[in-house]
Amino acid sequence: MPTGQRIVVGVDIGNSTTEASVARVDSDGSVHYIGVALTHTTGIKGTVKNVDGVLKAVTRALEDARVALSDLDVVLLNEATPVISGLAMETITETIITESTMIGHDPRTPGGRGLGVGVIVDFASLPEPAAAEPVIVLVPKGIDFEDAAAGIEAAVGRGVEVAAAILGNDDAVLVSNRLSTRIPIIDEVSRIDAVPRGMLAAVEVAAPGQSIRTLSNAYGLATIFGLDADQTRVVSPVARALTGNRSAVVVRTPSGDVADRAIPAGSLELTGPNRAVSVDVSRGAGDIMAEVERVGPLIDVIGESGTNAGGMIANVRQNMADLSKHEIRDVKITDLLAIDTRVPQEVRGGVAGEVALENAVALAAMVRTRESGMQAVADAIAERLRIAGAERVSAVVGGVEAEMAVRGALTTPGTDRPLVVLDMGGGSTDAAVIGTDGAIDAIHLAGAGDLVTKLIDTELGLENRELAEEIKRCPLGKAESFFHIRLENGTAQFFETPLPPTAFARVVTLSDRGAGDASMNPIPTRHSLDQIRDVRRTAKERVFVVNALRALRSIAPAADLRRIGFVVLLGGCALDFEIPQLIADAVAPYGIVCGTGNVRGTEGPRNAVASGLVESFASGGPRPDEHRA
Repeated sequence: MPTGQRIVVGVDIGNSTTEASVARVDSDGSVHYIGVALTHTTGIKGTVKNVDGVLKAVTRALEDARVALSDLDVVLLNEATPVISGLAMETITETIITESTMIGHDPRTPGGRGLGVGVIVDFASLPEPAAAEPVIVLVPKGIDFEDAAAGIEAAVGRGVEVAAAILGNDDAVLVSNRLSTRIPIIDEVSRIDAVPRGMLAAVEVAAPGQSIRTLSNAYGLATIFGLDADQTRVVSPVARALTGNRSAVVVRTPSGDVADRAIPAGSLELTGPNRAVSVDVSRGAGDIMAEVERVGPLIDVIGESGTNAGGMIANVRQNMADLSKHEIRDVKITDLLAIDTRVPQEVRGGVAGEVALENAVALAAMVRTRESGMQAVADAIAERLRIAGAERVSAVVGGVEAEMAVRGALTTPGTDRPLVVLDMGGGSTDAAVIGTDGAIDAIHLAGAGDLVTKLIDTELGLENRELAEEIKRCPLGKAESFFHIRLENGTAQFFETPLPPTAFARVVTLSDRGAGDASMNPIPTRHSLDQIRDVRRTAKERVFVVNALRALRSIAPAADLRRIGFVVLLGGCALDFEIPQLIADAVAPYGIVCGTGNVRGTEGPRNAVASGLVESFASGGPRPDEHRA
């Protein structure tokens, strides 16, 4: 190795990933980058548990550079107070349906069409003499579709007026095809035993591609069941919940009741340096965020005891205390992001797992711990590397993370000061600004990729975080035949070999590898492609775009966004196929140049802090000689 040349590794320990950048630094300060690596962060950022992840990243980076561990001179770490984010979600309104007043069922393939009104009777009672009024037949799961159709036909032949049918099996189309008279038929009722017998009910099935009209209209329900004005007002939530369904059944019970009420969601007490305010969570995310901005910067947030809000904040605080090993009284929430959303809630009185979308508020909270443990991490890394054979290695805290991120971002071709860095990770959105005078300011905001994943998972009712993460990262398609799919942008893609049967007629995610069989993952929901796409995009807008604008307003000179010249997007979320465009569109009216970073012109949005550490060292930053462990 030439005299005066040193092998340096810059290491950025993030909340989710640890990045390393290897370089040869000459005595004159010139830098030659020769290797990079990326691994998962081990432990909570800023704790000694980070050592294993750092060592893995350093080892892989040296292998990439083809440099022996024994030749390593310096490991540079970022100085950063650990930032921990947590999130919670709580329903703030609820529709209560008791005693099966409403059964808003919408099976995939109902049979027949039209509206049938009658008294509910068991299939077994059809052989009895003809009833004086129309009936709706309940066919349990144990009855074969041919027997069901034959029994209904025989009853009609005896003069029984069968207005509709409700089936336990998935046989509606099969039964409908065998009847001489078309009646509306609903199937897939898993708890058919819970449907009340002897009660007046209405079944409606719309034509394919259409939705019901009578049962989703409060006045239609009033007409069918003879309701007065007060009763119509009470039953209106039923009609509202059925809007958009292709089929439904509504049962009128004498003692049934429907009410739409607000759960006591509680309030949040927001404390800032000069004032404290209380805001009711039921007022929604808009009011909460307006108060956060008015109070800011936040010093702490407390939820009202004994309420949903209090439980949400207490859980987040306890989880963060457990992670950071701090006393719960020392955990202070320094940022809060509230988002209005809709969550599926099980319908009380439903018989087939029916759900209705209800209003909810998602909260992402963030704390900063009292002190940084990065020097302890540096000492532990130096010791482990020496044991591994790197006798002369030193590990030092090479610079403040925000400053290093800006240094690395400025290596993106086409950038200049004033410049803002937006580092979008899993739990938080971090921003730093460097002015024309070189002064740097930074801010850390709650909410990023993990919150988007949770919103997608909740709003689509997936209960599958891995699938929600895939929906977040990948574009969508709809398999319209065994040999082609319709992409979400409206174009079609054709294949020479048949698509997997599991993908046929389903919405699928398409990975970056293309649209081969291995890269298609069917989404097991009944949502359309457009619905899933809308949920994905709105989730990203409500988190990333909102946080980007919050960050820019907080650190922009005189809060004037037009005084920002360049915005560079960093982190894993900057690699997303639509987030950079969403943010660029949001800041375009202010004349800001915004795009995904390309650190050193080669690394894309990765490695900014690690590269900044190396650049700082080369230009005379912290030296290892006085910091050897």
